[in-house]
Amino acid sequence: MKHLMQVAVTLLLLISIPAFAVGNVADGQAKSAVCAACHGPDGNSIVPMWPKIAGQNEVYLNRQLNLIKSGARPVPEMTGIVAGMSEQDFTDIAAYYATQTASAGLADEGSVAVAERLYRAGDTSIEAPACMACHGPAGEGNPLAGYPQLAGQHATYTEKMLKGFRSG
Repeated sequence: MKHLMQVAVTLLLLISIPAFAVGNVADGQAKSAVCAACHGPDGNSIVPMWPKIAGQNEVYLNRQLNLIKSGARPVPEMTGIVAGMSEQDFTDIAAYYATQTASAGLADEGSVAVAERLYRAGDTSIEAPACMACHGPAGEGNPLAGYPQLAGQHATYTEKMLKGFRSG
């Protein structure tokens, strides 16, 4: 039992290490100039195929930047941009965008009822769990578990990501 407890504590510490990284918001704002071309100066992209990253949780943003740099998350548009960035650059940029306020999203009124039902209850016929189980009742995300904020995100980008997630 003692050994099991030691393993559990060690795993919890390892998982939480990224949460202890401290980003500098002012440095992140300066370093984010190149990001603004697609994501907007405050992280509220106006192009539906690029995600809004304003208000996204810092740990999630940092992890995604590292995954893109490593090639584990293929995003061809960003590969050259992140290649020359350091871990501290990612931490600072993530800190900056996490402090920004996400703008409201637009919804196709004809799809709202279906989407809300899927978000809140899932769909057992296609083995889709309720989105809110991970992303929260208002789409605010779950930073401790690593789930991103979805509220306000572009429908086009969300659809693209869901299709990619489903296809593996």
